[in-house]
Amino acid sequence: MHRLLPFALLMLLALPAHAGELAGVNLADSVRIDDQTLVLNGLGLRKKAIFKVYVGGLYLTAKQADPDTILGADTPRLMVLEFVRNVSADSIGGAWQDCLAANVTKPSAELTKQFDQLSSWMADVSSGDQLTFTYRPGKGTEVEVKGQTKGNAKGKAFADALFSCWIGAEPPSADFKAGLLGN
Repeated sequence: MHRLLPFALLMLLALPAHAGELAGVNLADSVRIDDQTLVLNGLGLRKKAIFKVYVGGLYLTAKQADPDTILGADTPRLMVLEFVRNVSADSIGGAWQDCLAANVTKPSAELTKQFDQLSSWMADVSSGDQLTFTYRPGKGTEVEVKGQTKGNAKGKAFADALFSCWIGAEPPSADFKAGLLGN
């Protein structure tokens, strides 16, 4: 028995101290949304050319690797983007418009208006700043920029279009999407 103790201690020390770490960004393994716990499904690193832009963390009610199942479910979800470089509000707003065009075929006038509103809520960000998007069924998607609530976009259609930006048909990169899906 005593011979196994050093081995057991070594194995304990070999476990990662924080499972939610990527590119120097640490995210919690779980978060509480209202009365529900969401778990960190995965992390992805967004790069533009050779530059690291942000780390994204996707939180769900249970781990899930299939994007269609995630988008099909009407359950709470949360996306955290922590920036690792400075990015202008105009660049972020333009990315939302590009995302909508790439991931939603013939968006409705309402969805287009919601993405315009989303773009207007953006601000210049610096390394360490976060954007968070919290979807609550029946309530919509709360948007926070640098810790301040900017607004709430109603409807599951908006949430699905927004989360498609990261796990839809045209994500920032295949590696980023795979990371968020826990692969």
